[in-house]
Amino acid sequence: MRLHVELEQEIDGRWIAEVVELPGVMAYGGTQEEALAKAQALAFRVIADRLEHGEAPFGFLDVSFEAA
Repeated sequence: MRLHVELEQEIDGRWIAEVVELPGVMAYGGTQEEALAKAQALAFRVIADRLEHGEAPFGFLDVSFEAA
């Protein structure tokens, strides 16, 4: 499964990264790289939780990220 991350710079200069396929998975960072890393870490936590509770589809066993 490929997860798409949208990056956007806020008016105050911070960056926000949102994982499109996982609603609510978004993170702020001082740089694009920091926001992306935080969003990826959060996405892995969400995926792990879904796997633990039997809620994740098989495609979650092979995950990659694509930043836009």
